[in-house]
Amino acid sequence: MIGTRRRAAIAALAVSLTAATAVVAHDAAPHPGLDFEPPRPGTYTLHRIMRAPDGEVLGLDGRGHRLSEFTAGKITLLGFIYTTCTDPEGCPLAYRVFETVRQTVATPALRDQVQLVTLSFDPLRDTPSVMRRYAGSRVSERSPRWYFLTTRSARQLQPLVDGFGQDVRVTIDRSNGQARRELSHVLKVFLIDSAGFVREIYSSTFLHPRTVLNDVETLLMESGTSRR
Repeated sequence: MIGTRRRAAIAALAVSLTAATAVVAHDAAPHPGLDFEPPRPGTYTLHRIMRAPDGEVLGLDGRGHRLSEFTAGKITLLGFIYTTCTDPEGCPLAYRVFETVRQTVATPALRDQVQLVTLSFDPLRDTPSVMRRYAGSRVSERSPRWYFLTTRSARQLQPLVDGFGQDVRVTIDRSNGQARRELSHVLKVFLIDSAGFVREIYSSTFLHPRTVLNDVETLLMESGTSRR
């Protein structure tokens, strides 16, 4: 049987989804319309794709943590970014979707069930202080928490990038007469369950508040009916 708290969370998310859909429909620039109708929550299964990899990361205070501290115990939405990315279908899109999801789940019944993690794959430039500026006012103690993380070096980052299967290419642009380091990547965002397993991987085509929130509700329904 689904517990009272879990049932309340699912009901709250169902109501919030309706409100979020209305907001998205009037906000075409940040959230382009989907070209498909997402299945209703609970009518499909999100399989365990893999266990989320672990490694050392840095918080905004510059202190070291294990990534697993931020990918277990709650449903987690995790995305890799770099703060200088300007591709509208890349990191800025992920930022906007995360913000919409955060606003939608910021209800008493849901805010302790979900967390968001933004992890830089450009540790050379994205220091903790740079990540703090990037986070802006979204850094707060209130739930749902949104964590902004980086790493000490590319060496520490690499096992995480490899473990998640996040492709990153580094090129040197000399077009203006000066060598400039450029990063390119395919946008991927990972939905991780409370046990630390990746359950969905979103590309830019499928990264939309409606699909993410439907999947969050599906995981809430699953965890309320089974404890594998």
